[in-house]
Amino acid sequence: MSRLWARVAGLFRSKSFIGADKTGNKYFSRMEEIDVKEKRWVVFRREEDPTSVPVEWICWLNGQRKRAPTPEELAELEARRERVKLNVARLKKEEEERKAREGTGRKITSIGKVEGPDLTSFVRHFPADSKGDKPEEASEEADQSRSKEHEPESVTAEPPEPKTTEPSGSGSSFRPGTWQPPS
Repeated sequence: MSRLWARVAGLFRSKSFIGADKTGNKYFSRMEEIDVKEKRWVVFRREEDPTSVPVEWICWLNGQRKRAPTPEELAELEARRERVKLNVARLKKEEEERKAREGTGRKITSIGKVEGPDLTSFVRHFPADSKGDKPEEASEEADQSRSKEHEPESVTAEPPEPKTTEPSGSGSSFRPGTWQPPS
């Protein structure tokens, strides 16, 4: 019962203000006698947005840092981040100038999707389908079969082949998908 009373009393103890970040979030701590551990938390200025908490404060909240970051340290780290951004922009510009001097003629505008490979030479390596059709005719047949999917099936002259566990047909009479493995 005393632990419960101590925990309830701990809720009303004064919290100590530790600091604030540049977005206005405030950080607090309180020492718990029961757990003998410091409790740390943040009170957000606006809506609760965890992405607005700087890395230094996240480390303090998680206990990875013993002391909270000082305003001087935060200013120094922010200045370092700005220097890194400027250096990246300068290096990109120098790279574009170097490529222009070498005569590659390609100017890098952004990083993102690139053009895919030319697949026409790749497709030529595959033989035409088993009926001897050309690829254009095969694609036309595929389009026609897709459009017929929504129409009721008509009766065909050939009876459907039974599904067997043995491969059937060879050469031009082979039909993929007719063989099923034994179960």
